[in-house]
Amino acid sequence: MMVLEDGRVFRGSPFGAEGQTLGEAVFCTAMTGYQETLTDPSYHRQIVVATAPQIGNTGWNDEDDESQRIWVAGYAVRDPARQASNWRATTTLQDELVRQDVVGIAGIDTRALVRHLRTRGSMKAGIFSGEAADASIDELLGRVNGQPSMLGADLAEEVSTDALYTIEPAGEPRFTVVAVDLGIKTNTPRMFAARGMRVHVVPSGVTLDQITALNPDGVFLSNGPGDPATQDDAVELTKGILGQGLPLFGICFGNQILGRALGLRTYKMKFGHRGINIPVIDQNTGRVSITAQNHGFALEGEAGQRFDTPFGTAEVSHTCANDGTVEGVQLVDGRAFSVQYHPEAAAGPHDAAYLFDRFAGLMEGA
Repeated sequence: MMVLEDGRVFRGSPFGAEGQTLGEAVFCTAMTGYQETLTDPSYHRQIVVATAPQIGNTGWNDEDDESQRIWVAGYAVRDPARQASNWRATTTLQDELVRQDVVGIAGIDTRALVRHLRTRGSMKAGIFSGEAADASIDELLGRVNGQPSMLGADLAEEVSTDALYTIEPAGEPRFTVVAVDLGIKTNTPRMFAARGMRVHVVPSGVTLDQITALNPDGVFLSNGPGDPATQDDAVELTKGILGQGLPLFGICFGNQILGRALGLRTYKMKFGHRGINIPVIDQNTGRVSITAQNHGFALEGEAGQRFDTPFGTAEVSHTCANDGTVEGVQLVDGRAFSVQYHPEAAAGPHDAAYLFDRFAGLMEGA
């Protein structure tokens, strides 16, 4: 069964491993890409509810992981596929969830659950199966409410790499980029490498001196989980990078870190943006990109807002067409910019892939 912090209970059947898991219940509206979702470090400590009714049709393969493991705390689906049907599949989703000890639930009314989360907001939850489900509802509810909140959660260090590693460029090297791993997805360095960039991926606790010792042409701040308000060290690091005039590009969590370094505050959204069909407006061009997103926190601000910073004038560059949420910030002089969505889009649309070219152009100009 799945128990929410407000006492709502959804009964279903075990999916994946049996046992107990706790996390924040969130929903993802993507119709495809469940393997990328489950292995995205940004979903650390979250129980993901799939709005697509059928999950698992294409099985699991050895190519589409966005990290070395499944990071979601749990998985809730309506109708799991009885068999995998894809030429790249090496196993089934069910078997992979069992292998990685990920507790899930199937056969629940995910429409009702998503409507509940959309109305009440993302909340603490737990999935219990096997012997873990033998306790009373009151006891299970106590376990759910006893877990830490996502508000105030410092999780980047838990998903970051332990040591520096390098992704070599495809073809002749053009630039060197230091990517600060706050929960980076595998496809991001690939997108850089395809544009001739050698990428040094470094731990979240990296210092400015360690970055400059690598002699980078630019610095990248990755996506990641948790509350950006906890990332004071990353914010100070970003201020140091800006102070040195290094070109800087941030995605998702990196957008929130850059925004904080520029003086904006963050807040926890009611239920966040998680999906691959979210429209974003570029305030400077009016261009709309259909984007992949996964975030439960956002920057405060309004479309086209300009404000002074110690590094020059900054502006809110992108906003969500659905609800006006800030989706990007930048320095007006162009040497630092970030977006709240995922231009590497794995899985998802490729409308925003040009941002990697923009970063390359920024380093070339510098």
